[in-house]
Amino acid sequence: MSDMCRYRTLLKKALTGRGTICECSGVTCPDGAENSTCVTEPGGYCFVAVEMVIDERGEEVLERTAGCLPPDESGFMQCKSSQVPTINPKAIDCCMEPDLCNRRLEPRLPEEAWSEPDSPDVRSHAPNHPELLVGAALLLLLLTFAVALLVLLRRRRRAAKRPPSPAPLPAELSSGSGSGLPLLVQRTVAKQIQMVESIGKGRYGEVWLARWRGERVAVKVFFTTEEASWFREIEIYQTVLMRHENILGFIAADIKGTGSWTQMLLITDYYENGSLYDYLQTTVLDPHSLVSMAYSIASGLAHLHMDIFGTKGKPAIAHRDIKSKNILVKRNGQCAIADFGLAVRYVAERNEVDIAPNTRAGTRRYMAPEVLADRLDPGDFEAFKMADMYSLGLVLWEMCRRCAAGERAPVDAYAPPYHELVPPEPTFEDMRVAVVERGLRPPLPARWLQSAPRAALAAVVAECWHANPPVRLSAVRVKKTLARHLAAPAPAKLV
Repeated sequence: MSDMCRYRTLLKKALTGRGTICECSGVTCPDGAENSTCVTEPGGYCFVAVEMVIDERGEEVLERTAGCLPPDESGFMQCKSSQVPTINPKAIDCCMEPDLCNRRLEPRLPEEAWSEPDSPDVRSHAPNHPELLVGAALLLLLLTFAVALLVLLRRRRRAAKRPPSPAPLPAELSSGSGSGLPLLVQRTVAKQIQMVESIGKGRYGEVWLARWRGERVAVKVFFTTEEASWFREIEIYQTVLMRHENILGFIAADIKGTGSWTQMLLITDYYENGSLYDYLQTTVLDPHSLVSMAYSIASGLAHLHMDIFGTKGKPAIAHRDIKSKNILVKRNGQCAIADFGLAVRYVAERNEVDIAPNTRAGTRRYMAPEVLADRLDPGDFEAFKMADMYSLGLVLWEMCRRCAAGERAPVDAYAPPYHELVPPEPTFEDMRVAVVERGLRPPLPARWLQSAPRAALAAVVAECWHANPPVRLSAVRVKKTLARHLAAPAPAKLV
């Protein structure tokens, strides 16, 4: 199997797991269809239609067409259309599985379609009741017009869905994290993307600013060696009820390339302020902005960690790579958590932790003591959540350094956690010795305790990075603590 075929299969499974490949022919094939096939939406149908038509020589011939139908197209006018009066005899049959199931369908026309009516009773009554003949002809004409109108409307609606235009927003395209676009639309997105400029590189690949149908979007291009991360991100983003204002908005996933090269793409909302890491390099926070940003991060993490029970419930998710580079800053100063290539899910029905196979590990500088000491139990989902909370404590510490309590208050230059305790590019052993053996943590200066918001945040930081995981605060507790301070009157902002 070629790389393109393998990636197409992965994409289909990741996005729905229920789409069916169907044979298609002629106008029923979508643009760019491969090998005369199309793919249904979840719950859609494959169909085969046969119709008696008149060819160029004036002779009756049987015409066969095949293709895909959406879930709502399997009713009176489609899969049962052989029951509808039409000018040309027609029959349609449908199926849902397995792939290419419509190749075995053989819809049959009614027997009367193969011979002209010659009933003597009909001929004898026609001259005696001409008004009945005229009425029947008018009724047949009206039915034919109605059928043609409905078919035209359905074709226009189907064309409008391929692809639908996103809602026009001034700066940040928002399609709703946790849903994205329909599968067939996602597979055409890569052809419409216009890359503008590279805005970041990392160990997984490269991030580009791009335009899609007039809107700015971010395109994450994965290295071919990072297939597992790409696939995992799609799985997480497609989780039911994943949508949240503090989680990066997912638009589509796709692949493009030729036989010699392949690109795995993840298309998401674009935030012009970039990552929190970049933002803190040049921006000084006032106390209110500090607490507001911290609250938004805690809200996003609390939603991830939360189990939502019900028919369409959401599993609890642990991120496993919380750091300032994986948190994006919106125009309004709120934050959104991104990069779910290492995330794990808790399957409550089976009491299992769903860990995707991935050769990547988290970022060494942000690894919790139990991870560095190889003491984390992979079968205990709570352990993953507590490791996230340790990493969150380090991110909040980074933010506190860039906060000024007043116009003339000193502000520290940006620095990553443990910058004075380990080399700029620390090894796993460097971090293990500093964090586990020596029990070191980044300093909490006494002046931080002089302003109420930063003092409260410093207390949260100290509890989040505690050496004993059960002692650490949960994301919900951090969110509630910060909410109380956020409700207090905001001090005057720096000029």
